[in-house]
Amino acid sequence: MTALSPAPPRDAEELARAVARDGVEFLLVMFVNLYGKPCAKLAPVRTLDQLLSDGLGFAGNAADGLGQSSADPDVVAIPDVTSYVKAPLQDGLGIIQCDLYVEGEPWPYAPRHILRNQLRLLAEQGRQLKVGAEPEYFLVRRAEDGSISVADELDYADSPCYDANAATRAFGHLSTISRSLDELGWENYSNDHEDANGQFEHNFGYADALRTADRVIIFRHLAKMAAHRQGLIATFMPKPFTDLTGSGLHLHVSLWEGETSLFDDTDDPRGLNTSPLGYGFIAGLLDHAPGLMALTCPTVNSYKRLGAGSDTLSRSSWAPGYASYGGNNRTHLVRIPDTGRIEVRCVDGAANPYLAIAGIAAAGADGIARGADPGDPVARDLEAAAVPAGLRPLPPTLLHAVDELVADGVLREGLGKVPDGSYADYYADVKRTEFARYHREVTDWELRRYLQS
Repeated sequence: MTALSPAPPRDAEELARAVARDGVEFLLVMFVNLYGKPCAKLAPVRTLDQLLSDGLGFAGNAADGLGQSSADPDVVAIPDVTSYVKAPLQDGLGIIQCDLYVEGEPWPYAPRHILRNQLRLLAEQGRQLKVGAEPEYFLVRRAEDGSISVADELDYADSPCYDANAATRAFGHLSTISRSLDELGWENYSNDHEDANGQFEHNFGYADALRTADRVIIFRHLAKMAAHRQGLIATFMPKPFTDLTGSGLHLHVSLWEGETSLFDDTDDPRGLNTSPLGYGFIAGLLDHAPGLMALTCPTVNSYKRLGAGSDTLSRSSWAPGYASYGGNNRTHLVRIPDTGRIEVRCVDGAANPYLAIAGIAAAGADGIARGADPGDPVARDLEAAAVPAGLRPLPPTLLHAVDELVADGVLREGLGKVPDGSYADYYADVKRTEFARYHREVTDWELRRYLQS
């Protein structure tokens, strides 16, 4: 059995002992912006006391996606001592996640703050949200002309999922990531070649929702570091290749009260071992799915992954097209794979984990509060069979999803207020601008289709 890393520090004194024990000389003082981009400064450990008391200042406008202009005061990153980890792959480096403040007040544009608020509301009811993540990504190499290709030139099979030969050829990278996850104490239990050529997934233990969001950010950072050292790129772009399956970030979600899973019910008449409260959570996800997609599939590229099965070599997308749920059936937005948890499959590799989980928490809590029921599970394969009447299609583009988000009062309230109104409106403005810039770009497809028409 792999030895787990020491428990995370609980206060400043324990943090000081931890960095000394780990031989850490510098701390990567980190937070993420709206886009999920990790932003950081490198702080010498000798400044630890000052760092914990005063934080580090950042120009919020330069960090982007934080609701600031160049005229606004600094956002100040205050470390969460419990988030500290010794960085694998780099001797002498530690990583610590931060909460953002402006002029002494929590900054409501900070994604970590938004998730904290949702978890606080659950805690007031004596409940805790736990989440496990399954991040997928591609290993690619970039040519001099800027084009990309799958890093392994021998990885070209039509159905490469779980391919032992391809996984063995990638052993150096996969084993590096696996050892890093174990060094972090995350209980890595599986590393595999996924459904697309050049695509991989690493599985590790679940944790409370905030900790898992932190882990997703650190995982992406590690995967990119390891790939870069081989002259490769680890990309979490949802769909980098037209003819290959895209990358998801499937989240396994459970709600707990103390040591009891509130989703567990072995007397479930539907035979899925799920409680009425669990079905309420599922119903909330399905009811709010259109707006939730703006948070879980947050880029224009995200929507090229959804429903792409007929265009991929494997003839499958592994991504939902409808607001539906089922048992152990991977064609739905919500899958119930086992007792006591659900899998939310509408999250992709580009998602900001703090915002995605905050939206999931708000939607699920609303379903519970209303005593909602999702109806009976759908048993059929939605990629291969006719879709049952009454299932709601998911938004076809980012623009459609953003319009659904701003119209959804529950998600609007869940994302919270900001100085100029609602974070949902701020987020929507950013994403509408992103869509408009994309829409104005002339693509190779347009040139091929229209140049001589």
